[in-house]
Amino acid sequence: MRIAVAGATGNIGALTVAALDRGGHDVVRVSRSLGVDLSTGEGLDDALTGVEAVVDVTNSPAADRAETVAYFHAATGNLLAAERRAGVRHHVLLSIAGVDRVEGNAHYAGKREQERLVSAGPVPWTIVPAAQFHDFAAMVASWAERDGVATVAPLLVQPVAPADVADVLAEIVTGEPQGRYVDVVGPEPQDLVDMARRTNEARGHRVKLVPSWSAAFGPEMAGDVLLPGENARIAPTTFDEWLAGQR
Repeated sequence: MRIAVAGATGNIGALTVAALDRGGHDVVRVSRSLGVDLSTGEGLDDALTGVEAVVDVTNSPAADRAETVAYFHAATGNLLAAERRAGVRHHVLLSIAGVDRVEGNAHYAGKREQERLVSAGPVPWTIVPAAQFHDFAAMVASWAERDGVATVAPLLVQPVAPADVADVLAEIVTGEPQGRYVDVVGPEPQDLVDMARRTNEARGHRVKLVPSWSAAFGPEMAGDVLLPGENARIAPTTFDEWLAGQR
């Protein structure tokens, strides 16, 4: 199949391209750095010529709630319109498990807008809600690090390996549209603060971690809010197995 990956140069995008390449598919890489701008639609029609299916793993460059929602609204709208013109038969969106259970987070608000447009849009679709990636904890800590100290929200998550999610996306996009897919998660729950500590230790990065709620991750995300729903798909790679590759 000829399949386009929107957000192809990001971490999960590159892994999805690699998974599709292994399957022998003709992969079109869609990214602003490659001359295709989703926010304006520039280059989209040419990129989607002959494309049968699209995987959207794009992220928003904005942190503000209104800007994030506006970005996803424009980018997703442009992508879906170009897919309709190109005759694309399947749109697969990577989303977040539990996205409807968190109101205060700007990124979650943007993803909800993305889901709304896809589910009401002109192209048959599958939405794949995934848990936080294994590298999420250390990334969150790096955002807040100042002078060797970083605050990390004490979230309970069931993290998943990025490569496992990429494999699931590559599998789903080659099949029939399924509507909303089950949550894709890792094998076991983890505490975000402990994940950040262990990842930094594995990477040789010394930083003091202080558990603390913040504007981005408030108490509304406490408890089991971010844990998977029923009948979740359990990906194989544990956090410990992923961590071993970080040393």
